[in-house]
Amino acid sequence: MTKRTAAITAVGKYVPEYTLTNKILETMVDTNDEWIVSRTGISERRILKEEGKGTSFMAIKAVEDLLKNSKKKSEDIDLVIVATATPDMQAASTAAFVASEIGATNAFAYDLDSACSSFLFGMSTVAAYIEAGRYKKILLIGADKNSSMIDYADRATCIIFGDGAGAVLFEPNTEGLGMQDEYLRTDGSGREFLRVEKGGSVNPYKKGDVFGETEGSFVKQEGKTVFKNAVFNMADVCEKILERNSLTKENVSWLAAHQANKRIIDATASRIGLDDDKVMMNIEKYGNTTSATLPLLMADYESKLKKGDTVIFAAFGGGFSWGAIYLKWAY
Repeated sequence: MTKRTAAITAVGKYVPEYTLTNKILETMVDTNDEWIVSRTGISERRILKEEGKGTSFMAIKAVEDLLKNSKKKSEDIDLVIVATATPDMQAASTAAFVASEIGATNAFAYDLDSACSSFLFGMSTVAAYIEAGRYKKILLIGADKNSSMIDYADRATCIIFGDGAGAVLFEPNTEGLGMQDEYLRTDGSGREFLRVEKGGSVNPYKKGDVFGETEGSFVKQEGKTVFKNAVFNMADVCEKILERNSLTKENVSWLAAHQANKRIIDATASRIGLDDDKVMMNIEKYGNTTSATLPLLMADYESKLKKGDTVIFAAFGGGFSWGAIYLKWAY
């Protein structure tokens, strides 16, 4: 029996028009362009500034781009998953709204959240559905409006994050392409080091609380702890997945790593011996877009990807959560 795998067949993207440059940030907090670039590799990031527009707006735009570029039909989609840490609202599913707005009338939909690992974990979920033969066309969207939870007076976080969305369509493949293997991990003891404390069920907003003025409204991170764990764990899972599949640096066409910090990406590439020309990088343009970084990489590098290319995806995020996925490009 021919093995069925989940292969990527189309990609799309959306980033907001407004560009928040390092020079602009210099007027907002005590920082400068040279310091930001040297520490993070980021020169600018996109911000969704329009009132009343959130994660779903960007997700829909990314899907529209995918459908336009690929000539795929939304009514053929079986399932829509929105990987996000910033849903439009509590209780109501962002994915359900996105599916309805794009015309995916024959699909069901749900959100998936594991911070910056959301899209990577979504890839694993999609693969399980397709390999089981349950669904044939699954749309996985990574989208986050990080600006909705950033304090722009906190230079430790405001320099890092941007807004954006990427959409990827997965379909069955019987040529040996698509998803090959995964190595995923979590450690809940790390959640204290990267979190938004207020607004969840443990510490909900109460009458009289004001967002932005109430302690815990914005994302906080212990940068050194997060950096140390990200460097070690993202590199470690990449090395493990290569070893498990008898891959060498010569066999790897691309590293598509979560765009959190250029130094973390460089350390991961160095650990598995990859040259710079095999490392996908767009952090300088977008910053850390959380769930959107991996699909934005695919959209930006789509013209360079060739059928059969070996791609190693990796991510690290709050929770802590991290992992690596080995995929063969299908078109």
